[in-house]
Amino acid sequence: MASHNLFERDINPVLFAENSYTRKVTLNRPQKLNSLTYEMISQIGAALRVYEDDSKIKFVIFKGKGKAFCAGGDVVRVVQYSIAGHWSFAAKFYQKQLCLDYLLATYKKPLVYLINGIIMGGGAGLSMFGTFRIVTEHTVFAMPEASIGLFPDVGATCFLSRLPGYFGEYLGLTGARINGIEMLACGLATHFVLSKDLQPLEDALCELVAADTLTISKLVSKFIYKGHAKQDSFHKRVEIINKCFSRKTVEEILSSLEEEMETGTDKWIVEAISSLKSASPTSLKITLRSIREGRVLKLEHCLSREFTLCRHFMRRTVNNDFYEGARAMLIDKDKKPKWEPPQLWQVSEEMVDRFFAEAEDDDEWENLHLPNRSGLSNPMKPKL
Repeated sequence: MASHNLFERDINPVLFAENSYTRKVTLNRPQKLNSLTYEMISQIGAALRVYEDDSKIKFVIFKGKGKAFCAGGDVVRVVQYSIAGHWSFAAKFYQKQLCLDYLLATYKKPLVYLINGIIMGGGAGLSMFGTFRIVTEHTVFAMPEASIGLFPDVGATCFLSRLPGYFGEYLGLTGARINGIEMLACGLATHFVLSKDLQPLEDALCELVAADTLTISKLVSKFIYKGHAKQDSFHKRVEIINKCFSRKTVEEILSSLEEEMETGTDKWIVEAISSLKSASPTSLKITLRSIREGRVLKLEHCLSREFTLCRHFMRRTVNNDFYEGARAMLIDKDKKPKWEPPQLWQVSEEMVDRFFAEAEDDDEWENLHLPNRSGLSNPMKPKL
């Protein structure tokens, strides 16, 4: 396993800026695609709580420096600490991240996300419950957790499950990458703006005096780009996705996709089949169940269950897939993970049930305790 410095510290990983009625939060770890560290999560959470209680502040803007908004959490660092036996760090990191996601999802003031570049995993958890999710031609979204032996978390079992049809199952199981226009089409984004117009938009936002949700919406609408062509191929893909990913099991979904291959060779179908065959079989079955059941659960229940699932993955209750996936895809990067078990048919219902079962509390990993924000939960705020 490649060595990394556990004691490496980033300088100013988050930048905070003040304007008259606005606050800006900039993720400032571009060399790591703004992947989230414990320190970053702590700083953002502390600042947001101050902003929420300050009546002079009307809304908050989020953006990322460099070619990514946020590529996720710093999985490598968490894995290294866990392997060294520091379970408490992994537990506290994850709990703090989920609590931040919950704070953002229930925030009392408008949140404006300028998503220009890569957004994956933890970056989606930060932004997908925001009031304004503005994307560009450079935006790339994905939830590739199953490929590293994990599952789409950080609220994904809630926001993926609420996408139209079975698009959430498609994104969660295959880790497929979609662009900004496709994010807008499926509801993951609220507005599409050309990247060249982001800075003028940001400047205009900072000049607002009456900055309620309606005022912000009217301003953002002035910058919307409407010149992109209608994506007939995308709508055709959605039809096939609904047909295949509505099947009851992962095995049936895979079989259905392979049947589609007999009548055509669409690139996205080839990629979906390849992803399903290369991802952790255990992760795939957990992902499907999580998204399906997430449709009828409140956000706080989804987050609590994700914490339980992650606990089993990190403590290796059933298998070693998370650590093996992180090794193969993120650390050694040989891209040859050895999954336990290696085939879908070998993953029993009993094995899956063990991941969803409440684990006994221990000193290092208690059950999730979210802040009391009763009445404020509003998953996937509607388009404006």
